[in-house]
Amino acid sequence: MQVNGKMNKVYEQSGQKIRCTIERLREWLRQVASEHQGEEVVFICIGTDRSTGDALGPLVGSRLAQSGLKVIGTMEEPCDATNLEFRISSLRKEEVTIAIDACLGHPGSVGQYLVSYSSLQPAESVGADMPAVGQYSIACVVNVNGPKPYWTLQTTSLHHVMKMADDVAGAIIESFLPQPSINPNHLPYK
Repeated sequence: MQVNGKMNKVYEQSGQKIRCTIERLREWLRQVASEHQGEEVVFICIGTDRSTGDALGPLVGSRLAQSGLKVIGTMEEPCDATNLEFRISSLRKEEVTIAIDACLGHPGSVGQYLVSYSSLQPAESVGADMPAVGQYSIACVVNVNGPKPYWTLQTTSLHHVMKMADDVAGAIIESFLPQPSINPNHLPYK
């Protein structure tokens, strides 16, 4: 993912998905945030609260919205197959967009993330035809892809999805919101 301390430009130009752990996701998010300092960033959190596996996007969106980041897609107002096109039609050309969605993958990929310097194709694993979303994307592998993807998403562990959602939201907040500086002279201990 990194070559000599810099993001690999081959991935950037190809739009290839990079499989990574939460630590690598944090590095990738810091890189994206540094490339867009001062620009308005919108997080498009795709999914529904009606399926445990597919609730990851709205869970992330709710946490980001509570932190003051600009979000489309929360638990209260999901961005899903029924309204995706309408919800993204409000985006302005100058806004930087990062799409976040749950996905199914290979057994060795469950719990990992697929990041890309290109758009995300929502509902790809269930065969739905939806528009590609985002200039950047994060697909979170919540379970194994198989012959019954809808059933797999419905029966995915809610605990696992919530843990991944917390990790993603935390990494985004850490990367895109200014962190307060800590003065060592004001610590309660020395």
